[in-house]
Amino acid sequence: MNYHEVLLKQIDEKVQQLLGAVCSNKIATFEEYKYLCGEIQGLYVARGYILDLKDQMEQYDDDN
Repeated sequence: MNYHEVLLKQIDEKVQQLLGAVCSNKIATFEEYKYLCGEIQGLYVARGYILDLKDQMEQYDDDN
């Protein structure tokens, strides 16, 4: 397992944990709900950056 696979796995696990919290109806306030949704969205953005970097590095390796 390489670095990006480790990061993606950690992000996916955290997203699942947060989605579980959102879906459990245990959120006390709308502000907490919005915060958790923002955290999930941020993790998805980070995940996209990691995948883009992985693709760029593979393309660079193929070109050289």
